Amino acid sequence: MSPHPEGDQPYGYLMVHFLEDPEGYAEKIYLDLSDGDDPERWLPLNGGRPILASHLGTTGVRDPHLTYNPQTGTYFILGTDLRVFGGDEAGWGAWSRGYSTRMNVWESRDLITWSPLRQLDVALGPSGEPAEGAPEMGMMWAAETTYVEDFHGEGQGAFVVYWTSTVGDHQVILWGTTTDFTQETWAFGGVLLDQGDDTIDTTMIQHGGRTYRVTKDNGATRRGLFMEVTDEKRWWEPGARWREVQTRIGEGYAAGHGVEGPTMFKAHGEDRWYLYVDVIPSIGYRPMVSTDLEAPTPWVPLESERYHLRVSTKHGGVLGLTRAQHDALQRADAAGPVKTDLGVVAAPVGTSPEALRSALPPFAEARLHAGGTAQFPVEWDLEDLDSSVPGDHGIRGYLRGTLGANVNAWTGKDGSTAWDAEGKVPFSRTALTVGAQVEIG
Repeated sequence: MSPHPEGDQPYGYLMVHFLEDPEGYAEKIYLDLSDGDDPERWLPLNGGRPILASHLGTTGVRDPHLTYNPQTGTYFILGTDLRVFGGDEAGWGAWSRGYSTRMNVWESRDLITWSPLRQLDVALGPSGEPAEGAPEMGMMWAAETTYVEDFHGEGQGAFVVYWTSTVGDHQVILWGTTTDFTQETWAFGGVLLDQGDDTIDTTMIQHGGRTYRVTKDNGATRRGLFMEVTDEKRWWEPGARWREVQTRIGEGYAAGHGVEGPTMFKAHGEDRWYLYVDVIPSIGYRPMVSTDLEAPTPWVPLESERYHLRVSTKHGGVLGLTRAQHDALQRADAAGPVKTDLGVVAAPVGTSPEALRSALPPFAEARLHAGGTAQFPVEWDLEDLDSSVPGDHGIRGYLRGTLGANVNAWTGKDGSTAWDAEGKVPFSRTALTVGAQVEIG
């Protein structure tokens, strides 16, 4: 279902992804915005710095996915709990067969301000016990969703969530359901795709009453990325019949590397679809395009001089926007305050914090990455100000409502940044700050 409020026209796209950086710590959440309504040109938000980061589990976030519940108006970012670079270096064999069955989850009402991180364990039920019917599974990774409007009955929708886990001696695609990505509403579903060999990274789109999925075959048949289609309304059930359409999608980009982590989305207002394929290890997304999903070979490499996406943009997802949403994201993408000093406020001795806050400037102007300026509310930090002491007191304020104000970093005990540091405290490394003087007298 489209995340477009009624009466607002589709315009622009938002991409969520992580970055590949073997020398750093880039397994975090990044957002790129389309250049206008162009699905082939992408501009990094927040100056190319992360929007969100995990301080839980492995402290890594990979394979993020962006989805929307149209019945509650809530957006969700999901991510794999895995840190490859700077983590425990156990290796893929150990990670995939053991490790985290937890899914990283953030939520938002406006795509700008995101909630604190929480985790949902797909191997457990609502009460924290092993989920009924769930096999012993390895790490949960590459979760994606399709929203089913009447899953629980008319007008009672739910997400069908599908992800990769190792079950037994090979990797399969499992599924479950939830309405809000909390443990309380989570229900394990079953096996969506088991070919008896390693199968990973399923992504889906729906069009004309049909469901299309692209999956990576990592087994002996070497089909690479392959697409299937079904007419089944309840496509997630074991009896659903799927027909194979195309194999080895995107192999021309590989040049000796692997191709995986696909994501699909439709262009606004035309029969044109994009399939971005992740060329590993570090090249990142390369584009495929289709103008007919029913063609014998639907997907062909995109030939476009307009195409632009920063290198090492990895395995994520794309959400269509409205003009209002696109403009709001640009207005929230602040680069820095126009003035860092917001002046002097005088107050008598003993003034309460509430009275001081009402006397301080409530807004500050900031420059935008897209050009121009915008006003943002200021949250003043008065924790260390003692209004019983006369004199000049310098205080700091934080601009709220900017993309950079989200929690995108953490520090542990004694300032440690080791992945397994004790006492991790999340904070924003990119929040914009301003200052003021309070004269108590």
